[in-house]
Amino acid sequence: MTLLRYLHLDVFAATLGGGNHLGVVIGANDWSAAQMQRFARWTALVETTFLLPPTDPKASYRVRIFTPHKEIPFAGHPSIGSAHAALACGLAEPRDGLLWQECGAGVLPIRVEGSGASRELLLQSPGERVLDTGSAAHPLLPAALAGIRLGALPPALIDGGRRWWLAEVADEACLRAWQPDHAAIGALAQASNSMGLCAFARSAGSEYQLVVRALPAGVGIVEDPASGAANGLIAAYIARTEPQGTLARGYHVNQGREIGHDARLVVQIDGTAIWVGGRSHIVIDGTLDWDPRVA
Repeated sequence: MTLLRYLHLDVFAATLGGGNHLGVVIGANDWSAAQMQRFARWTALVETTFLLPPTDPKASYRVRIFTPHKEIPFAGHPSIGSAHAALACGLAEPRDGLLWQECGAGVLPIRVEGSGASRELLLQSPGERVLDTGSAAHPLLPAALAGIRLGALPPALIDGGRRWWLAEVADEACLRAWQPDHAAIGALAQASNSMGLCAFARSAGSEYQLVVRALPAGVGIVEDPASGAANGLIAAYIARTEPQGTLARGYHVNQGREIGHDARLVVQIDGTAIWVGGRSHIVIDGTLDWDPRVA
């Protein structure tokens, strides 16, 4: 049995250990979906990815993304972390400053800015649809929002690779002190076939302009320390509703401090194109002694 390469990354971290975990397997070209799923279940990470040769001639590489329970077509931090791994392992090279990631959502561009430890990768979000807006958009929404004062933008259900309820909170202090009702958020997520609720607030600080708390109860996660896809939907919603606002060209995000993390995400908005990303760090680089044939 051939030993495969396995990387464990810290994605979107502002400080060491502050980001989101990601496992990346390289060389499992002959594994079936069931074999990949079994390994992802064992890692018990929010997502584990498998870097594979592309099938589309435009793509730099192909990635398959698994939660412990199922394969998903797209997610933010697994895409950024996998792109970082592909560059670090020499599996891909940028073309005109871009990598092209083949995944279940299509072939998506990733900007490569800088190099070395300061390199930032930004993924173009695959587009979004506003499905509903307002505090009365769903009968279970008020219970999920209990305990917070809402901000300027109305709550919204948005679909774009992942489906999230978004809610702006009145201020940063209110969002950070909030004690969410996870059961209510889970009920809303199940009833609306969504990930859950992603709340955000504007910040007057200089290091970041938005604070985000993502609560993906729909997939059994209490709180996510760094959410690329959800932040892409927030950025699209802000760009759509406030095209002349102070955040309409981009901003920095802080996420995860309420659960002991410290993530930093970068958002760039070019017209209708939304780019979300940040830095990644390979914490573990080793070999994988795992026989996929053993049930």
